[in-house]
Amino acid sequence: MEALGMIQTRGLVALIEASDTMLKSASLRFAGYEKSGSGMVSAFFRGSVADCRYGTDCAAAAAQKTGEFLSARVIPAPWSDLDDKLPVK
Repeated sequence: MEALGMIQTRGLVALIEASDTMLKSASLRFAGYEKSGSGMVSAFFRGSVADCRYGTDCAAAAAQKTGEFLSARVIPAPWSDLDDKLPVK
């Protein structure tokens, strides 16, 4: 089972910068994104727990340089039906 890594920023440019950094820093697969409103956007990644943790740490640093970083979270063993509820592939 793969972990689920999530990052949230205010602004698409910060999210793209953070996502690019996250994908380059760890062995992760981009699983999707969602616009929440008021400029908030979230991206979802799949990979091992260690890669998700390292990737979200790198993404947070990159997003803070570019725009407004809001949050990051890693769920090590997400519920199997969660993929049906979220915009992840």
